[in-house]
Amino acid sequence: MSVLFGDQRWPQLQAAIESNALVILPIGQMEEHGPHLPVSTDATIADAVGLRLAEKLTEEGIRTLVLPAVWTGYSTKDMTHWPGTMRIRPQVFMDLVFDVCSSLIEMGFGKLMLLTCHGHHTGALRVVTRQIADAHDVYMALVSPGSLAAERFQEIRKSGRGGSIHAGEYETSLMLHLGGPVDMTKATDEDAMRYHSDFVAGDNFFGGQRVFWSTWGLQKSKTGAYGDPTVATAETGRDMMEAMVENTAAFAREFMSA
Repeated sequence: MSVLFGDQRWPQLQAAIESNALVILPIGQMEEHGPHLPVSTDATIADAVGLRLAEKLTEEGIRTLVLPAVWTGYSTKDMTHWPGTMRIRPQVFMDLVFDVCSSLIEMGFGKLMLLTCHGHHTGALRVVTRQIADAHDVYMALVSPGSLAAERFQEIRKSGRGGSIHAGEYETSLMLHLGGPVDMTKATDEDAMRYHSDFVAGDNFFGGQRVFWSTWGLQKSKTGAYGDPTVATAETGRDMMEAMVENTAAFAREFMSA
């Protein structure tokens, strides 16, 4: 049985609605990722996590469908210094996600989970989840799989603090694991984050900043990356993918039983 939403015929979707199926919407971005990673990195990772999560949950008896990843949204203007970054106005991006989720709710789905794999979207998506609750009395879940696997990454990482912010060890390892078009001969640690603070996390993707202060304002990137991708390996990527799927699945079970 396919877990892809787009593979379903309407009677199959009706059956999924009647069984209170979970619908997953992965959310990525199309943006430059340094000279060594493809501009599709965030969307590729989002698609992979969403598919593997849906397959795992379905095997466990939780009917789950996954939509294609939202492949573009908001990125800071700093990233347009290098070709490849699509910039959707934040409100347009929020309206897109709101309307997709509203469509699902109008069909009859009541359990929706957003998987965000792009840091710039976190604040906007939190607002959308509240807007959906106000409009439809449906309380979606917003999950960052990378954040849920942060502890595992700290155990296996090879880079130091500041080595995995944007196109660093974490994302490069995942893309190596997924077999993406990665050119490690172009990877460099030139843009490892040198700024450290007790208030601003050294790897803000994982650390859960207590103070928000944009990386792009802290240190100007020369390559379009932040971190140290030179130490990335497919093995690290495999371990991270497994941790992201396992930990997100653990939350999904809780979400579906609430």
